[in-house]
Amino acid sequence: MESFRKGLKRLAGRSEVSVLLAVILLGLLFSVFSANFLSSYNIYNLSRTAALYIFIALSQTCVILVGGMNLSVGYIGGMTVVASGYMMQNMGAGILAAVIGGLVVGVLAGLLNGLVITKLKINSFVVTLATSFFFKGLVTGVSEGFPYTVLAPGFTTLGRGMFLGLPYMLYLVILVLAAVWYLFGYTVIGRKLLATGGNLQAAKMAAINTDSTIIIANVLSGLFAAVAGLCSVSMNGSAQPTTGGDWMVYSFAVSVIGGTALAGGAISAVGLFIAAFLIVMIKNGLVMINANIYYEQTYLGLILLVAVSLSSISGFLSRRRQRRQFLMEQRQRSAEQMPQGIE
Repeated sequence: MESFRKGLKRLAGRSEVSVLLAVILLGLLFSVFSANFLSSYNIYNLSRTAALYIFIALSQTCVILVGGMNLSVGYIGGMTVVASGYMMQNMGAGILAAVIGGLVVGVLAGLLNGLVITKLKINSFVVTLATSFFFKGLVTGVSEGFPYTVLAPGFTTLGRGMFLGLPYMLYLVILVLAAVWYLFGYTVIGRKLLATGGNLQAAKMAAINTDSTIIIANVLSGLFAAVAGLCSVSMNGSAQPTTGGDWMVYSFAVSVIGGTALAGGAISAVGLFIAAFLIVMIKNGLVMINANIYYEQTYLGLILLVAVSLSSISGFLSRRRQRRQFLMEQRQRSAEQMPQGIE
């Protein structure tokens, strides 16, 4: 019984549980105020948008894990959108060529970020702030601000198709999250990424090539941003050069609320999944109850601020508990080593 209580207490203390409870409560609240909130069409839209936000969040999470950040996430996605749209409309490329081209653009952008950060020893904030302007300039320069509306036949299947009432994108993101869970739980490179973010100096002492690990994290970031860009094109039915302009807040919000440690070294695939639905439900629910949508960014900013604050407080309390437990163990050892009286 005691072990059951301890297990229940540990479960209740996990961030995923609190976010899940928030999702359930919001779902009940919005369904009371709007009869259409739980309609099959709205659930389809919620799931599709949540899947997109998860890909966006993964692009940020990969670099947060190693103690960095990527402010250029949205513009890497924008470059992918423009590259794939340009290939389909101006070069007559098919689905496979457009997808490969878009993914290559994302990977190269992530590689550029990683190389500059590691080789020049510049903070990731500064590097990705600079490259975000560079990437945005490429997006505007190539597209001249005009969308690409001629897509390869069937390119919208992923973004608009469904199976059993749920979008294909949701099934895809579940498979990707399963792969992410396996990567960080059971592979060497995943362990290296977590170790580098958890303690950079300790990782170096453990003979981990931290520069290579940081580069890999940024390449993964670019890859996921590219996937998000391609999904966006498939959803919209056109390649909009404005895509990605608002991704940064979503990338951080879903990552942090989903349990990704801002200091690095921790990730939760389940947490990301639930957090994405929380953000989407808030956006969708505000529209459903006729709230003033002009304050949408204000609401999201407040949510992110609360999430970051709670993450910081949780980390502080966790370190305090660990320190207290360590001191108690030290006192216990000292007491055991004290010479016993002679009878």
